[in-house]
Amino acid sequence: MSPRRGPGAGLVAGLLVLALLFSLAACASRRAPSPAPPKKTTTGKTPATQRPYTVLGQTYHPLPTAEGYQETGIASWYGPNFHGKRTSNGEVYDMESMTAAHKTLPMDTWVEVRNLDNGKTIQVRVNDRGPFVDGRIIDLSKAAARELGSLAKGTANVEVLALGYRQLGTGVAGRPAVYLPPASYTEGDFSVQVGAFTDPGNAQRLAARLRPEWGQVVVVRYDRGDQVFHRVRVGQVRELSEAKALEARLRAAGFPEAMAVAR
Repeated sequence: MSPRRGPGAGLVAGLLVLALLFSLAACASRRAPSPAPPKKTTTGKTPATQRPYTVLGQTYHPLPTAEGYQETGIASWYGPNFHGKRTSNGEVYDMESMTAAHKTLPMDTWVEVRNLDNGKTIQVRVNDRGPFVDGRIIDLSKAAARELGSLAKGTANVEVLALGYRQLGTGVAGRPAVYLPPASYTEGDFSVQVGAFTDPGNAQRLAARLRPEWGQVVVVRYDRGDQVFHRVRVGQVRELSEAKALEARLRAAGFPEAMAVAR
């Protein structure tokens, strides 16, 4: 014979069941929260090191990609006066590291530099801008110049070839470095800038003068923030080598400030 329950026993049992159900629901909600919205990882803005910049009155346009870059010219080196100071990409310059300055290659691109005078070859990473001397195409760290055999002389005739970005975890003993193709900011598209004017009339007159002989010539308006320039550009090619060839022809024709730029 089962014991007799009081009149409130059923109510108490029901309340206990409801309390248990609410407790389980709360636990379930803690175990499976609603997913948070994804965080934005990019702003869509062009990196500061890829924006046009002006030094000594000359405006330079960083290349959108290092792919296919190859150039011959003069290499110089820089050391004590810059050691310990900030480079263009924010690093602290160490003249004993294998780095280099280049006017337009994307930051962190690795390049191979071959000394055409003695046959020596080195590999350096671009982390700074320069050299801002006409005819010089790369500025090496002191350590890089020493390895290339150009430290004492100060300069050397070189060939520079872009390798790409060094893949992490390589370059150690017994494992040669592997380079990944540089990521493009945009599709490769180049022209040659012949001049930049604050007066749009001067830009249009130069463009009209150039068109009969050079074909495609455009005037591009550029607002620097403190001043507006009107840039005269010749041609439209897909390869940097073609743009450099056009630059050389324009300089030979009497336009010494002609320079290949990314459109």
